[in-house]
Amino acid sequence: MIRRETVKLTDICGSGHYGSAFSMAELIASLYYEFLHVDPKQPRWADRDRFTMGKGHAAIGLYPVLADLGFFTWDELYTYTRLGSPFGDHPDMRKVKGADFSSGSIGHNLSVSVGMALGLRAKGSPARVVCMMGDGEQAEGQVWEAAMSAAHYGLDSLVGIVDINKVGSDGQVSDSMNNEPLDDKWRAFGWEVLRLDGHDYNAIGDALDRALNGGRGRPTVLLADTIAGKGVSFMEGTWQWHLGFLGPTDRDRALAEIEGASI
Repeated sequence: MIRRETVKLTDICGSGHYGSAFSMAELIASLYYEFLHVDPKQPRWADRDRFTMGKGHAAIGLYPVLADLGFFTWDELYTYTRLGSPFGDHPDMRKVKGADFSSGSIGHNLSVSVGMALGLRAKGSPARVVCMMGDGEQAEGQVWEAAMSAAHYGLDSLVGIVDINKVGSDGQVSDSMNNEPLDDKWRAFGWEVLRLDGHDYNAIGDALDRALNGGRGRPTVLLADTIAGKGVSFMEGTWQWHLGFLGPTDRDRALAEIEGASI
């Protein structure tokens, strides 16, 4: 559903981030349908779990889940990027029900998440905070300042997810800034580290359960190895489909592959 709706929304917009929306699909589905404590009838419930995305350009893959859960209607979502619509390429938390973050510059949402976790702790709230980042985003210095702060304050209610799809807007992440071994870096900053296949539901479920319900006195990061453009053969593993637009023939081919995989 996430991949299909991403294609449909991109068709409305005329441009979209297929690659990064497809790579995170299983992670988002498992997170929202199995683990996050949220209530579509009370979008601003004080003790809801919070979710932020450093890779906010992939929100096109989050919106369909929020619609499916009932935060807003499908008809509302299909105004995506049209004049007056609350739904833009990047989410605005003041306009989009269910969105706890506004994004733009890559790298700042882990800092936002640290602030949220500290604030919730001060209020005695049981809510957890989950922040999804991209692997290219790991080159941002602000990520590591926030990581150091989270460990210092022992924020075990904070969970990071790094979508390691290995590509960015203009090539391989390792070519622009090789950030591996990420396991060692996050561990050195005081985080619990779990590495997993980001398309394996069982592995994702086990890791999220451990991260969100473990209570080990420190934050946890899930390093999820994924494939950019997962689910559409001609997109998989390519940076050229990080952002793009499908013509009618390729759109139909992509949808056929997506629907075939979901049966």
